[in-house]
Amino acid sequence: MERRVLLAILLSFVVLYAYQALVVKPKPADAPSTPAQVAAPAATAPGPAAPAASPSPEIARQSKPVVSESAERDVRVETRDVIAVFTNRGARLKSWRLKHYRDQKKQPQELIEPIAGQPLPFSLRTSDETANGTINTALYSVVDRRSDTTKPIASPVDLEFEYRDADGLAVSKKFHIEPSSYVVKVHATVANGSTPLPATVQWGPAVGDAAEVSTYAQKAEALLATADKVQRLAAKDIAKQPVHEGPFRYAGVDDNYFMTVALPGAPLKITYQPVTIPGATPKDPVRELVAYSIDRSQPNGDLAFFVGPKDFDVLAAIDPAMTKAINFGMFSVIVVPLLRSLKWVHTYIGNWGWSIVVLTVIINIILFPLQHKSIVSMRKMQEIQPQVKAIQDRYAKFKATDPEKQKMNQELMTLYRERGVNPASGCVPMLLTMPLLLAMWAMLQTSIELRGAPFIGWIHDLTAHDPYYVTPILMGATQFWQQKITPATGADPAQQKMMMIMPGIMTVMFLWLPTGALIYYTVSGVLRIAQQYVTNSIIGPPTVKSMRPAAERRLKRALGKTDAARSKP
Repeated sequence: MERRVLLAILLSFVVLYAYQALVVKPKPADAPSTPAQVAAPAATAPGPAAPAASPSPEIARQSKPVVSESAERDVRVETRDVIAVFTNRGARLKSWRLKHYRDQKKQPQELIEPIAGQPLPFSLRTSDETANGTINTALYSVVDRRSDTTKPIASPVDLEFEYRDADGLAVSKKFHIEPSSYVVKVHATVANGSTPLPATVQWGPAVGDAAEVSTYAQKAEALLATADKVQRLAAKDIAKQPVHEGPFRYAGVDDNYFMTVALPGAPLKITYQPVTIPGATPKDPVRELVAYSIDRSQPNGDLAFFVGPKDFDVLAAIDPAMTKAINFGMFSVIVVPLLRSLKWVHTYIGNWGWSIVVLTVIINIILFPLQHKSIVSMRKMQEIQPQVKAIQDRYAKFKATDPEKQKMNQELMTLYRERGVNPASGCVPMLLTMPLLLAMWAMLQTSIELRGAPFIGWIHDLTAHDPYYVTPILMGATQFWQQKITPATGADPAQQKMMMIMPGIMTVMFLWLPTGALIYYTVSGVLRIAQQYVTNSIIGPPTVKSMRPAAERRLKRALGKTDAARSKP
């Protein structure tokens, strides 16, 4: 029975792998041969990407500026965590780099990428189409009150951008940036003469595949969070319902490790649009991004945006509800303590790979009693297998629907009771560890702390697969070794062969698994092998009784009765 349960557990990994493989979005059909061009901050003609979130090109009105600047320039703001670059052309954000997170070139991770035909963050759109081109392409006057613009700020910064022309169009954008936060606030107003123009705040394509290093990584998706739940929308779901309204706690776009979301503080309307970006060359993969725009219930109110990492502590410091943006899955109640434990271990170890090893050892020490009980129970089942087989053989000629078959179950239960064996006690402890196993999977797959973290030698990123496939081979070897020394409990030959093949199947399936998860599985396998030997030394070798043939047993019972009768006076 235990072998069947173990087979079911192993097959569950197959199902888990298949699910992960199937939910990864397939690559769309070949895009036009003309690659997407990286645009300058100014709006240009649209490239071959999907339709932009706003009509393009925008044509500015020919009106003499009254409050403006004569040349385009950038305004750079550096904080403890972020390097932000604003452009005075349209008073928009053109770069937002995270100082503590690196891209594949070991540079600060960029979360904004100008794309032809797509609006930059903090572009505005009003109902006056003739004014929109001017709003997003005019050269704004900049008010920057910092005394030293070359050093990271130590106090909040307020940047003011203003534009007015002779036709009465007046636009003001005020940005508030904290020195130790990933939050930026914007206050935007638009007026045509004395008539206010409510404006939609456009973000454009957000985060996308900026941090993608594994096929298991979550692609860019729409993210909507209410008071009690978090909803994610894939590109196909966005096409069905692009507009959402409500009192969202936060709303925007996220991928596996980063997110860009609005923190409205009031009901809003958010409009999503999938954006497909063809590769620079025909061999490069097509990129699937998501653009969005915000309509506020209070047109002239402040609107805050979080543009940063999905780090549990960072999100919790802003709003504990924001931690739900990290997709821990159904076992989040277990994942969070595991993540805190991993961080605690890391404070002493200093290496995330070795921290995973140490945490795995601690977990297996805690689980030792459960695993010991499982091994002992399997040993007891192994010892009575000849008797179980003899009972099953006696009733082999009866069909499952035959009432005589019930007697077999009764005899088996009697045997289990007499020998103190619980058939389920071998598999229940293993099943109890399954939530922990899946929780570790979720934690190691979503923890941004492991992104780009090296381990030893050739392993430079715990979230990427092993480039030389050493860890998956070691994992498969430990699985095979563990299977060889696991007590046999009478499974049929076909099941036994399947159990021996499963380590090879799992090795092939997990070749591209993130290295951090493989370290956990490999170390766990080694520890279980060690525990198997320790338990064997404690309980000793199995005492398996061989069963005589049925005719020999009947003869022995008959001789026993004859001897007993002769011994009577």
